[in-house]
Amino acid sequence: MEPTPSRRLLAVADDLSGAAETAAGLASRTTRSRVVLVGTAAAPRHPGEATVLDLDSRQLPAAEAARAVSAALALSPSGDTLVLKKIDSLLRGNIAAEVAALAAAGAGVVVAPALPAAGRAVRGGVVHLGATPLHRTDAWRAEPGPPPRSVPDALGPARTALIPLTAVRASRRTLLSALRAALTEGRVAVCDAETDADLDAVVEAALADGPATRLVGSGGLAAALGRHLAAGEPPGPDRAIFDAETSAADAAWREPPAPQTTTTQTTTTTTTTQTTQPTRRGAVAGAGGPGRSPGQGPGDAGPPSPTPAAGPRPLLVVVGTAEPSAAEQIRRLAADGATVVRLPARDLCADDPSAPAARPLPPLGDGVTVVAPEPATAGPPPDGVTPRRLVRGLARAVAAAVARRDGAVDLVLTGGETARRVLDALGVTELHPVGQVHHGAVHLRTPDGRSVVTRPGSFGDADSLRLIVQALRPHPTQRKVRP
Repeated sequence: MEPTPSRRLLAVADDLSGAAETAAGLASRTTRSRVVLVGTAAAPRHPGEATVLDLDSRQLPAAEAARAVSAALALSPSGDTLVLKKIDSLLRGNIAAEVAALAAAGAGVVVAPALPAAGRAVRGGVVHLGATPLHRTDAWRAEPGPPPRSVPDALGPARTALIPLTAVRASRRTLLSALRAALTEGRVAVCDAETDADLDAVVEAALADGPATRLVGSGGLAAALGRHLAAGEPPGPDRAIFDAETSAADAAWREPPAPQTTTTQTTTTTTTTQTTQPTRRGAVAGAGGPGRSPGQGPGDAGPPSPTPAAGPRPLLVVVGTAEPSAAEQIRRLAADGATVVRLPARDLCADDPSAPAARPLPPLGDGVTVVAPEPATAGPPPDGVTPRRLVRGLARAVAAAVARRDGAVDLVLTGGETARRVLDALGVTELHPVGQVHHGAVHLRTPDGRSVVTRPGSFGDADSLRLIVQALRPHPTQRKVRP
């Protein structure tokens, strides 16, 4: 299949941070993308559009997750729609059931879960973190069971065929022949890959016979697909028209920049410092021009971003991940002057789901506030305290704090389930990607112009949250968000 910007693309993810990562990877000058928190009007609306559905299915029973995938596939017109299933690069979630739903009615499936940007490769069908096989790491420490020993193991009873790295890196004809042989036999093709170039080769070969083959992989495969589609930018007069429309839309947004102020609060003194920051109207800098997602032409950005109110607005960082690195990330934000609020786990897991945490968040000021559960103590958790109840309680507390604030609040949400629960509580149903701060830390905007950054809990080093905050509240000379 030749890459073309006229095709529709439907991607489905099992959590929100993965959906955001996928949308960012797919977005380009020729592919508009949006994230839909599953509901009405979720099918791709226009040729050249990528719709990414967050099925919120990672924690569902396997049969329910499979039904969610089948229902999502039924939303999209057949024939000219590419289908991508985003899975976790650590193989968490209902992968076997969801891939089986993709393969129903004889559809060919190619699986390539490598994520080179995070140092996650697939060799001999086994996921490796660096040089260590997944099943020999502690990456599944928060999961109820052990990790699968290989990708075929994660696919359960599915009949698979391994496409080794030697085939992936051989000629295009050799790789294409290997994939065709596997799919003709009704097998799921499991591809080794270590680099982005490997994933590019897999995508090109998998789609050589048209869009009927369904792709399954991490954000690395989504980015490879985005590159493949971008290679089909309209040539000649069509491209000229495309560029002219984009330039006209950019010109409409240009106006003399109004200064805005960024306030930094400190927890050790009462001093408040301000810096003047020229910004253009709309969201933080992205690839598609101010107020538009990368690849969005005129009229395609969804509801326009409103002009921000004068002065700064609150930035609320919600840390719901149980990753050990989160504590150091929070400590560094506190050192930068952020206000840190820890909420008791028992209060967050209270039986009354309609009540916010017993100790509510303080009123949100114009600086940065970090909210997280109190650190877990050694030994088993208290009765009634579970990760899912913690996240739901955290979402209620955040929604209550935002409701008390007069004006918009920007959000940083770590962990896919945390992000989804918070946005559900706030009534957000659609997001548009702007860019990435670093790999996996995706800056999106809501239809009313608020900034939301999502990031998987396992991504990012000790400075990850600091970099995200600096991207959303930059120094005048900084431009941290990249397309």
